[in-house]
Amino acid sequence: MGKKSKYPEYSTGTITVNGKTVASTTRDKNNNVVGSSYNMSNAEKKIYNSIQNNLYNSLNGLFDITDENKKEWNKQLNAIKEQGIQQINDVYTPMETNLRNNIANRFGNLDNSVFLDNLNEITDKRSQAVSDLSNTLLSTQNELYSNELSNRINSISFLNNLNAAMNNNILNFTNAAMNNSTSGNNYNNNAYNATNSGGLWSNMLQTGNTIISAAGTAAKFMKK
Repeated sequence: MGKKSKYPEYSTGTITVNGKTVASTTRDKNNNVVGSSYNMSNAEKKIYNSIQNNLYNSLNGLFDITDENKKEWNKQLNAIKEQGIQQINDVYTPMETNLRNNIANRFGNLDNSVFLDNLNEITDKRSQAVSDLSNTLLSTQNELYSNELSNRINSISFLNNLNAAMNNNILNFTNAAMNNSTSGNNYNNNAYNATNSGGLWSNMLQTGNTIISAAGTAAKFMKK
């Protein structure tokens, strides 16, 4: 009878790029394929770890306002404040000076209703300008915080996209390695079955021939 062939070892799927194995399957102690792994280069490890660390730090400190932030914002706010005060003085100081000179020339003194009424009007407008400047500073401060938060969120989104891209790349390679292993094992299984199926038919044919031969010999013996 024909000898049954031994089932081949499990096929390991590998993915090679530029001569380097980037993904391969893993096996258990019984030689069964149980998973796949991605082999990062040193450069990829640095990039991957950097993305992970920066993503963690960015999320952890998303709403933290640092001293550096405050220093930069105060610098901008002070510049706006000084410019606003200068503009207010440039507008209203000459108006007050002209009013004083005009009243003094016309009436000889500043103790009159015309002067006081005009002065009050100028003072009210100056006060409104100062109030507008304060509102502008507060609005700018909120805008600076909003812009900083928006920039941080954009940075987190960018890091998250990089992280997702690397993980998808890893998943694609490991899945490809598993597919290669599955294809190899399917081929081995089909080849094994075909080989042993052929041996079975050969054994059955040989057995049949033996039976036929024996029957022929018996028939000849009976005729004698």
